[in-house]
Amino acid sequence: MTEVVLERAGERYVADLGDPLPIAIPLDFDGAQPNHFEAPRAHAAPLTHGHWVGEVLAGGTVNCAAIALVPHCNGTHTECVGHITEDRVSVTDILRGGLHLARVVTVKPTRVDRTNEETDPLSAGDEWVITAAALQSALDGLPGSSAALVIRTLPNDVTKLHRAYDGAAPAPYLTVDAARLLVAAQIDHLVCDLPSLDRAHDDGRLQAHRTFWGLPAPSRRSDDAHRGHATITELAWIAPMIRDGWYLLDLQMPAFLSDAAPSRPLLYPLRPHE
Repeated sequence: MTEVVLERAGERYVADLGDPLPIAIPLDFDGAQPNHFEAPRAHAAPLTHGHWVGEVLAGGTVNCAAIALVPHCNGTHTECVGHITEDRVSVTDILRGGLHLARVVTVKPTRVDRTNEETDPLSAGDEWVITAAALQSALDGLPGSSAALVIRTLPNDVTKLHRAYDGAAPAPYLTVDAARLLVAAQIDHLVCDLPSLDRAHDDGRLQAHRTFWGLPAPSRRSDDAHRGHATITELAWIAPMIRDGWYLLDLQMPAFLSDAAPSRPLLYPLRPHE
């Protein structure tokens, strides 16, 4: 057991760093896997070189696979402002590691025709969105401030582990007002179980992404982003047994020099220090 003690709002809390709760979707190269934007499946195949094969079952001496994937579409991933800029920005340069105080909240989506909040111009009345009102209500249940926020959407079932998000609006997405609320709440690291903060087909507006990163349209320069330090993690899986509350968040990912990388967010529950 490796415990850390921290203070929040004048109270002391403890977290067991030896017992994390993973909220990434395990990526099964041979089985069912989540998919967004009709991207090719993530794929792994033995490396071959002449008569040599990197698979023990095929007679090789070791297992050595070549992996192909689209981080933004094939599973849990973390992205940075380089996702929408002309200049290359690496997510591992933006997020260098560490633990972040986080809140986990559960939010029920709202039909577009039942909210007056600003949405994408292409939004249809029967689509579903995450509103600022719903987010504010969830945050009111956990008063205080945190650098990170984990959003679980309802309904929350295991089909999220292998769901194909196809079409113009295959999942709920954030209203512009919801993105503004996250900025006002000073959330630097957002984790959600959605395939995207924005409508899948929005003619490239990406209003929620731009709002969260503070990049005004039509700029494509990272220097114009007022919140270029912030990160977005999408396609997470927050299992029902994980309760809403306070945690430490560890965003783990490989050192890819890319705007996005597959990631493995871990949660460490906080409990009162005795």
